[in-house]
Amino acid sequence: MATYVFRALDIAGASAKGEVEAASKQAVADQLKARGLVVVDISDKHTSKEINLGFLERVKPGDLTVMTRQLATMIASGMTLLRALYVLEQQTESRPLREAVIGVRKDVEAGLLFSGALARHPKVFSPLFIAMVESGESGGRLAEALMRVADQLEKDDALRRQVKSAMIYPTVIFSFAGIVLIAMVAFLIPVFEKTFREFGADLPPITKFTVGLSHLITGRWYLMIAVVAAALIAFRRWKRSSWGRPQWDRFRLHFPFKIGPVVQKIALARWSRTLSSLVASGVPILQAIEITGRTAGNAVVEKAMVDVTASVKSGGTISAPLRDAPVFPAMVVQMVGVGEETGALETMLSKVADFYEDEVAAAVKGLTSLLEPLMIIVVGGIVGFIVISMYMPLFKVYDAIR
Repeated sequence: MATYVFRALDIAGASAKGEVEAASKQAVADQLKARGLVVVDISDKHTSKEINLGFLERVKPGDLTVMTRQLATMIASGMTLLRALYVLEQQTESRPLREAVIGVRKDVEAGLLFSGALARHPKVFSPLFIAMVESGESGGRLAEALMRVADQLEKDDALRRQVKSAMIYPTVIFSFAGIVLIAMVAFLIPVFEKTFREFGADLPPITKFTVGLSHLITGRWYLMIAVVAAALIAFRRWKRSSWGRPQWDRFRLHFPFKIGPVVQKIALARWSRTLSSLVASGVPILQAIEITGRTAGNAVVEKAMVDVTASVKSGGTISAPLRDAPVFPAMVVQMVGVGEETGALETMLSKVADFYEDEVAAAVKGLTSLLEPLMIIVVGGIVGFIVISMYMPLFKVYDAIR
């Protein structure tokens, strides 16, 4: 199979272009004619001149949201799924997403269900996405299901961007402060050290520590880089392991400086929004609970969903196991219980999601205002430590001269 680049015209005379994988140019022409296009040009794609860094590319949540909403709009307007996928191939700019759409389109052409074709690309389409599409297919409400998926992706992406934007300022400040401190230790302290040697001053312990740190940074910087890299790799492996992830997630929920409550509110907002979307889409409740646990992003919530699944299988309620999970406040448990009793679980979960999304916005602002003085204290403390360690020997020299 080779890749060909084509230019064509549709029935209205509008130009269309894109890429198609086929056995020959004639096969490409046949495909285009079947789509109602008039072929203008077909040429080979010269991939040898391109630098393929596809392994570094990822599908951005925003691109996936736009693609899903466009697909829902086209299907709602009466366009067939296959033709809508062809349109998405042409106008999707993200390379990994376009490749996924091409793969899905080929599988659909081969007779596979749309949800089954999506399931063959787990790195692009989440279990939540696949389950909601599968429910829409079985109920004949695919466009509505895709629109719900787009809304869910949009809410999730907005929550993620909100937290990331709040962390940009502290990250920039700490990074700049770290660079300045390294420059001081590497270039300024050696000047003081030379002065101390000339006077023959007896260095206090605090100065010896700072001078030793300077020697380490200037003389054995590669060891520091190796230690930091090894620590980061070990931390990431521990955090992703089956035994380390629950410990890390529990620690995040109790992190000081008001970070723990923010993590809890983010987890609750994501959990309630996901479960609400799945229930509204008609996904069976047991499958919805399982998918919600897998996509919650927190091992504590995932463990609670295992208990909820066991309760529902035995004929119990969703709210009963939530009472024993510390991550779920009493308000959430009560609203879920009321939703089960009145048959309005989707509505109650949606209200919980709206509440905690607003809480996250307020908590993030409060966290940012708390981090600003904390950053000043930390950076000022480090700079003060270096300044004091350098000036203490000078005071001793001055006393000796007097």
